[in-house]
Amino acid sequence: MELNSVKEGGGAEVLIVGAGPCGLALGCDLARRGVRSLVVERSSGLFPGSRGKGIQPRTREVLDDLGVGDAVRAHGGPAPVGMVWQDGERQQEHDMFRRAAPTAAEPYGEPWLLPQWRTQEILLARLRELGGDVVFSTALTGLDQDADGVTAHLSTGPVRASFLVAADGGRSTVRHALGIAMKGETVDPAPLLVADVRVAEGALDRLNWHVMSGDQGFVSLCPLPGTADFQLVAQFREGEPDTSPDGVRALVDARTHLTARDITEVRWCSDFRPRAALADRFRDGRVFLAGDAAHVHSPAGGQGLNTSVQDAYNLGWKLGQVLRHGAPAALLDSYERERRPVAAEMLGLSTRIHRGEQGRGRATQQLGLGYRGGPLSVGRAGALHSGDRAPDGPTADGRRLFDVFRGPHFTLLAVGTDAELPLRDGGPVRVHRTGVHEAYGRGLFLIRPDGYIGWAGEDPSGLGPCLDRFGLAPVTRC
Repeated sequence: MELNSVKEGGGAEVLIVGAGPCGLALGCDLARRGVRSLVVERSSGLFPGSRGKGIQPRTREVLDDLGVGDAVRAHGGPAPVGMVWQDGERQQEHDMFRRAAPTAAEPYGEPWLLPQWRTQEILLARLRELGGDVVFSTALTGLDQDADGVTAHLSTGPVRASFLVAADGGRSTVRHALGIAMKGETVDPAPLLVADVRVAEGALDRLNWHVMSGDQGFVSLCPLPGTADFQLVAQFREGEPDTSPDGVRALVDARTHLTARDITEVRWCSDFRPRAALADRFRDGRVFLAGDAAHVHSPAGGQGLNTSVQDAYNLGWKLGQVLRHGAPAALLDSYERERRPVAAEMLGLSTRIHRGEQGRGRATQQLGLGYRGGPLSVGRAGALHSGDRAPDGPTADGRRLFDVFRGPHFTLLAVGTDAELPLRDGGPVRVHRTGVHEAYGRGLFLIRPDGYIGWAGEDPSGLGPCLDRFGLAPVTRC
């Protein structure tokens, strides 16, 4: 196979290895920026299981911006309240999650359940809608990089790209090829089994998330919205899980009040040991690590998939600015400096929740995460610092601020001020004026494409250096 060259108009500007939620989200983000990406996946199809089923409020905002918010709403649903069982009898309800009513600043107040396979189907459909796709049954076997790009050796032949992103999971082939260590710990020595099962009609209601405890560990059965399935999770304090259909049925028969015959179908099953680990670095030259390739979480607290999608959301606009708008290459250095501390914080949170040291409170919703003090954060105004998440809120024309922000552009938001601005509306920067917002106060705020404040101040003259950093040349100067 002839080597594809970006310079010759073939190949890809960004090669994404792995078609999980992280890789697909990045593919969507790059496609809407007009960046040519190629997503390759070693498997013959999308991941078939429900594993990462919890979509946190911040990730719902991200998915809405990527254009799949309606599909996420249509196919998912709120997490059911837990029901504790003992000896076949209902004991009490136990809500595992913090739930809050939506507010003007935070439109989503609770986790949303959506099986991982459905999330991936939704993102793949969006990627195809944007003109991209996934090449399945294509494995990466090695890579070389130089000052101008990366040559990826695939099972189908070599491909040349300007950048490569490893979104190929916790056993990342790319990470191993680069020799990047991933250090961590076993969160719990007891293995877990997770499966998607069908339950006989009338054997178990779908109104609760059912939890049974015993000497061998817990067993839970959670109804999956938009499907006829339950996700079964079982802990094994002794022995090893049997992931065969007969093994799953025997488990249910032995450790719950259901019988083996009540499990009418085992649609998917896997086992794993909860682990927390973080890659030593998220970048090596023109190669970036994202998602599970960079950090592996306990499933407790629902942080893994969410942190992974937000890795993609952080990296996508930066690659777009460098490849399409002439931003300095140094902008890409900020990816690791912003995302690695966040991943480390989420690893600690997941581990504490798994060990019962912390509840599933506001921190799990990821709305408070940000980049204050980070390499791209300059200034403050009103109630906010640069690096904070930009809140939602109503606009004078009946829209929401998230409607104004939605898309691959930056937004210069003038809140409660009529100061002359150094930009005209249009192109990579949209300008919007609004009255005083409680969540903002007064001031000028440059909102990054990923919904965080890139600059804040009251005097627009301080905006110039920030625009240069992002590759945003002003149309007019103050």
